[in-house]
Amino acid sequence: MDYDLLIVGGGLAGNCLALALKNSGLKIAIIEAQPRDVLQAAALGDRALALAAGTVDALKTLNLWQGVEHAATPIEQIHVSDKGHFGKTRLSAHKENVAALGYVITARDLETHIADQIVTAENVTLYCPARVMGLIADENAAFVSLKCNDEFLNLTAKLVVGADGGQSSVRQLLNIQQHISDYGQTALVTTVTATRPHKNIAYERFTNSGPLALLPMGTHNFAVVWTRTTEEAESLMLGSKADFIEQLQQCFGYRLGELNTTRPRRAFPLSLIRAETMISQRTVIIGNAAHQLHPVAGQGFNLGLRDVIVLAEMVQQRNEIGDIGATAFLTRYAQNRQADQSRTINFTDTVVRLFSNEWLALAAFRNAGLALLDVLPFAKTVLARHAMGYQR
Repeated sequence: MDYDLLIVGGGLAGNCLALALKNSGLKIAIIEAQPRDVLQAAALGDRALALAAGTVDALKTLNLWQGVEHAATPIEQIHVSDKGHFGKTRLSAHKENVAALGYVITARDLETHIADQIVTAENVTLYCPARVMGLIADENAAFVSLKCNDEFLNLTAKLVVGADGGQSSVRQLLNIQQHISDYGQTALVTTVTATRPHKNIAYERFTNSGPLALLPMGTHNFAVVWTRTTEEAESLMLGSKADFIEQLQQCFGYRLGELNTTRPRRAFPLSLIRAETMISQRTVIIGNAAHQLHPVAGQGFNLGLRDVIVLAEMVQQRNEIGDIGATAFLTRYAQNRQADQSRTINFTDTVVRLFSNEWLALAAFRNAGLALLDVLPFAKTVLARHAMGYQR
């Protein structure tokens, strides 16, 4: 047996899994298609990650948070409103007796630090650049063929983990089908600076076309995730920077003074995507390979990291008594993750459909709900704990 565990994908999910198991005694390999310099230069590295407080707790347990905390901006308040309506609610870290409801960090800062830790993990071998060309498994082992540089290699493992993102080669090789619901929306992502300081407040503003999130970064910067209909997004991408800012300002208002973009605009079509199953013989898929969510509540990476943490805990316990790739064991993992994944996905999907709707009766209902929520401390605590990743 070449390895105990083969992780396909050296991004956040795959690397965190390897680091969670670095003291397990398992022999681990990571297979990553893109060289590190290419990943660091990729435009996707600019995207902002909203880390729930529970996610930060997990990163602390992995001894990863200490190295990136300086690059993260705490969210001390979340302001939720509905454009053109009276309903609003505010969540406060102080009232929930926590230091922050969450943190905002660029993907590049987090990815770079975590990748640095992989280099020092003695039980982890990195194959990069390398692509998986074939994957089969039987009752005894999984067999993976890959192309590493110009060399073809054949590896075996007790367990293969597909952590290779939305276009997962592992999922495709296993012929795992996906359930896809197209929202008919596109997320416009950029960074803006404001003339007034953000005071560590994150804003979520709902509109008929979709939600607008402004996440605090630094002192005056905000990461913008602006959901529009596909047609509106195309027009905003084709228009000038001045037109984009003007419409963004009209949508958000002047609470933060004048806004100005500091990064290029990027567009991402939005769908709810969920794999039909997360396990196959001696194989499991995690993170974006298993599920892709609407960004409205910022739950994508947080849910993926919970996949990682639970899998690492269960693998470590299983390794002490038996085969980490056994079907019965992988079935227990899938059952363990079912409730959290379904709850998070259903919550996100419901919010999107409830607040991206022009029906007046529904608008009145949701605004009454927001107004009522703002004066009910217990209900706000439930919502805050969900946002922090503690409502499991």
